[in-house]
Amino acid sequence: MDFQIAFDKRDLPRIHDALDRIVSSNKWTEGYYTELFENKWSEHNELHSVAFSSWSGAALAALDYFNLKGKKVLCPSNTFMATPLVTMHCGAEVEFVDCNRYDLCMSFDDMKNKAEKHKPHAIWVVHIGGHIAFDIEKIADYCRKNGIILLEDCAHAHGASWKGKKPGQWGDAGVYSFYATKTITTGEGGMLVSKNKDLIEFSRKFRNYGKFDYKVHGLNFRITEFQAAIGVVQTERLKDIISFKNEYAGKLDAIYPNHVKLPDEMVSGYYKYIVFDPIDNSTGKVYQEQCHRILKHNVDLPNSDWVSENHWCVPIYYKP
Repeated sequence: MDFQIAFDKRDLPRIHDALDRIVSSNKWTEGYYTELFENKWSEHNELHSVAFSSWSGAALAALDYFNLKGKKVLCPSNTFMATPLVTMHCGAEVEFVDCNRYDLCMSFDDMKNKAEKHKPHAIWVVHIGGHIAFDIEKIADYCRKNGIILLEDCAHAHGASWKGKKPGQWGDAGVYSFYATKTITTGEGGMLVSKNKDLIEFSRKFRNYGKFDYKVHGLNFRITEFQAAIGVVQTERLKDIISFKNEYAGKLDAIYPNHVKLPDEMVSGYYKYIVFDPIDNSTGKVYQEQCHRILKHNVDLPNSDWVSENHWCVPIYYKP
């Protein structure tokens, strides 16, 4: 099955109307649709939201706000290189943590061992494949008790929840991606979510060079009105997309019994449908090469290495 962006063609008239409105307004950034997109995402995710031109911009804003330069940050190796790279670019030192084999996400046991060894100021948890990291409650509790900042990489997790709780609600900040392959997309784009109003205000300035008092030393990570308009429509369509994917995943469960099995009351956004047996029609692997190996860190992460060789992804595209 060829890759398909999760866009409902029934929404095209709304997109065309929005584009006409933007062109006529002569305000192609920082306008009506940017604010509306943030409001729609806040309504969905139940957290304050700031839209960015990319996941990286939103992540950098959070890392800069928490002043992590020169400090240690734990990161799973089984993630996209964006997670450690953005952390390194803010001047922090990354130490890698192993994952679980059953959910591909950060292992609480290995995280605890690494935290006791490295004394980190922050920890990244990455929600892999569309579901919530199974150990998120234990990791969040450990961070609270030990004064460690918890950052959630929610790039895959659109529409996911666990017992009604959404990605970003466990940590100090969550960061979403709206890249072209994601469950919903604006082509390029990101969203920072948090209950911390000071972080939200800081992030609004960070994405726009710190205007106008320049106390925040940010850069240009503004989302365009065109991207934001697509984001508004996609956010309103998210429930339909997640419902479709979960229904489709239910059918796949009977065909591929050796798949990622979710805990009770967890809903996956099914960015990926992950199985542990080789299949002919795989869309590839979530991550083929582990970050600790790319960056040549001398650390033993057996589960991460196992996962890189022993999972495959069944096509699961939204087709209304």
